[in-house]
Amino acid sequence: MRDRRVAEASGRRGERLAGWWLRLKGWRILDRRVRTPAGEVDLVARKGNLVAFVEVKLRKTAAELDFAIDERRLSRVAAAAEVLMARYAGPGDDIRVDVILIAPGARPRHIENAWIG
Repeated sequence: MRDRRVAEASGRRGERLAGWWLRLKGWRILDRRVRTPAGEVDLVARKGNLVAFVEVKLRKTAAELDFAIDERRLSRVAAAAEVLMARYAGPGDDIRVDVILIAPGARPRHIENAWIG
């Protein structure tokens, strides 16, 4: 149980850092940790007419980031985004799934439009 709590706290920390990073880049955070029957979206962000459903991964080292995200995880985020589109996006808005990878001592890596399904 302790390991789960540590992982949960670490995940929240990563999401806070990613939120700050996006805000510095001109994004507005619409929501955090949105759960649906299809899966969870870590952050929902908007910049102009673009809405991004963002998966955040925090790892202990930058080398671990190369293996932090996979097609299965991205497909779950994309499925959750489909469920949530009507809530966060309006007519004329563009929608995409992004990933933000974070490791201590490294700049966050923002992968735009990470899922093309």
